[in-house]
Amino acid sequence: MSKLLIIDDDEALRETLKLYFKNDGYEIFVADGGKSGLNKLEEVNPDVVLCDIKMPDMSGLEVLDKIKEFDESIQVIMITAFNDVNSTISAMQKMAFDYITKPLDIPSLKIKLKKALEIRNISEELSEFVLNDSLETKNGKTLIGKSPAMQEIYKYIGQLSLNKLTVLLQGDSGTGKEMIAKVVHESGSKNQPFVAVNCSALVETLLESELFGHVHGAFTGAIRDKKGKFELAGDGTIFLDEISEMSLSVQSKLLRVLQEKEFERIGGETTIKMKARVIAASNKNLEKLVKEGKFREDLYYRLKVFTVNVPSLNERKEDVPLLVMHFIDMLNKEVHKNIKKIPYDVMESLQNHIWVGNVRELENTLRQAVVLCKSDVLDKDSILLSKTKPDHLPDYDYHMSLNQVEKKHIKYVLDNLNWDKRNAIKILGISKPTLYSKLQKYDIKKDK
Repeated sequence: MSKLLIIDDDEALRETLKLYFKNDGYEIFVADGGKSGLNKLEEVNPDVVLCDIKMPDMSGLEVLDKIKEFDESIQVIMITAFNDVNSTISAMQKMAFDYITKPLDIPSLKIKLKKALEIRNISEELSEFVLNDSLETKNGKTLIGKSPAMQEIYKYIGQLSLNKLTVLLQGDSGTGKEMIAKVVHESGSKNQPFVAVNCSALVETLLESELFGHVHGAFTGAIRDKKGKFELAGDGTIFLDEISEMSLSVQSKLLRVLQEKEFERIGGETTIKMKARVIAASNKNLEKLVKEGKFREDLYYRLKVFTVNVPSLNERKEDVPLLVMHFIDMLNKEVHKNIKKIPYDVMESLQNHIWVGNVRELENTLRQAVVLCKSDVLDKDSILLSKTKPDHLPDYDYHMSLNQVEKKHIKYVLDNLNWDKRNAIKILGISKPTLYSKLQKYDIKKDK
């Protein structure tokens, strides 16, 4: 029998609710205020709580906080005598299941209670792989995970939000470095621009113009003045992704900007102040590149004022279930599906898989699975993971270089899609020109 706890200082309302629900299969408990309600909470461990927002001894929102601390799977429906928008928003932010206003609409409340119980039961079923983790949202940008590695990332973000130190993010491709950069930006300069530059996507001459801008006539094709990314970033953040691909010449110019906090457009004479925070990211070991003479040592030390090593997904496997549920929710809305159930064995296979492409690969795998899924259950047949590795599956082992892994993975995706390049670029998360560039680079061809 499901347990229902009613917390309200109005005795008449408590007795009315008991009367309405006594024949609906609930074991009902009551409390006349917030403090007595919390005592009763520990005593009976209810499935659903009905709690008034306005009580003399303790705010209903405070009670909600304590309930979620006690057991976040307990579903709480808030009751209010006023249609108070701020209280409603606060309650939903604090993970209340729903709210209802007085005078109570009992049929509506019964429906809400039934749904709340369904969610409670699902939560209990999923508890084996949820691991009591929850989503972490920072100023509208979502980072997923409660693993020790991700807890360290959150601590770093908290420290960085108080200043504009230059940051270096190091980690494998697909680990979410740009997302972390956005969260750092949002936590300190959310009303300012966030400008991202992929340093590997442009040739040297174009990259320099992209970063610093140019004036009319500075070179052939410069038909007008153009602001560079540093100028467009203003007091916000400029994110330099794949900075290891930057030429030594542009590295030299970037070093001067970081040292002098100023720059000029190409062909220009006016000095422009650089006010933006610089966040750089690399999927390569910059210290090793410095020793090989491929990256400036002085620039490296300028960038690593504050270094964050972003963990691979394989280093935080306990976060996989939470990531899966986050992506399923997101993809349901994106492709108009309604997948609500994930069998334990499916979740286990996802958690045990070696994610060479990290979070990005997991997202793309789930994207394909959601499209293929034909019910509200994420079934194994929809997920292109194999327990027994066929001959054509990429041999992912730690001895391979990133280039070797990338080549094998692109070939594997194309082969499994019968070389449908349109679907391949969606799964790989790259543009069509990038796919053709990599096919040429790695000499990838369709088997005859």
